[in-house]
Amino acid sequence: ILPLVSVNQILLLLLVLTVCAILYSKVHQVPLALRNETVDLENPEEMEEEIPVVICAAAGRMGAAVAAISSIYSNTEANVLFYIIGLRTTIPHIRKWIENSKLKEIKFKVVEFNPMVLKGKIRQDASRPELLQPLNFVRFYLPLLIQKHEKVIYLDDDVIVQGDIQELYDTKLAPGHAAAFSDDCDLPSTHEIVRSVGMQNTYMGFLDYRKQAIRDLGISPSTCSFNPGVIVGNMTEWKHQRITQQLEKWMQRNVEENLYSSTLGGGVATSPMLIVFHGKYSSINPMWHIRHLGWSPDARYSEQFLQEAKLLHWNGRYKPWDYPSVHTDLWENWFIPDPSGKFKLTRPDS
Repeated sequence: ILPLVSVNQILLLLLVLTVCAILYSKVHQVPLALRNETVDLENPEEMEEEIPVVICAAAGRMGAAVAAISSIYSNTEANVLFYIIGLRTTIPHIRKWIENSKLKEIKFKVVEFNPMVLKGKIRQDASRPELLQPLNFVRFYLPLLIQKHEKVIYLDDDVIVQGDIQELYDTKLAPGHAAAFSDDCDLPSTHEIVRSVGMQNTYMGFLDYRKQAIRDLGISPSTCSFNPGVIVGNMTEWKHQRITQQLEKWMQRNVEENLYSSTLGGGVATSPMLIVFHGKYSSINPMWHIRHLGWSPDARYSEQFLQEAKLLHWNGRYKPWDYPSVHTDLWENWFIPDPSGKFKLTRPDS
């Protein structure tokens, strides 16, 4: 039997060790929130920059948005967050399409666009009524719809992406520039197509130079235009320069004075952007916006050229989900059928 003193000493030693253990635990304990942060910081996926890509999902052409998203997602390892903009009536359809297809893996947010912001700002034009659809003007309101990102990519729905979207996102914007676009005179390979279908690629094709307000801008009518179907935007500069308010001002002036040219019939959303961004935009690599695929049902690019292109744009009347149109096989590579069966491709044998 141990003497009483020895038992007391052992108990005291155990007590001291217990107290030391508790104190050590308190000093070195990491709060749960910090522990989680530490895990996130060590996770490369959480460290990766998020690339916001804005695409509209309009009634009657949702298959276009789906093909565009599919092509982007399939050709990149980047951390892409898709902002899918729709009207209240179309949002349930696109959400269901994504959630019930292989696109259910993507990161996306559906944002409702309120067409009331356009009230009194759009002049009716019978030549291309589809260009007056409210979602055609979403690009004017990017900072209001996408609030937590400084840099944003906006894409028209009638595109497919064959390159890594990270490359487009890395487009450098010069100091003081709120956006980057592709010039319409920038790529010799497209000039033959432009000539063959009689398109204009200057300000003369979009603005009515018979109007004093247009002449007062001091912009030469032969100035090369740009295409706002692909935009890399700096939202900080956009807000600082009040770009949205400037665009709205020219929309309202057009309602009152009919300032846009009707020769192209495609200048409803482009024309105010040409005015507001004149001389104040950066350039996108021309291979990141190969366009005019929708301007003719039979004018085609060479297959080799199209294979090298990073992004294809069927701007014009002849869309790849309709018939007739060109290079539909490249677009269909990325199309995902509508699980609800509402959206169907128009084909000669359908």
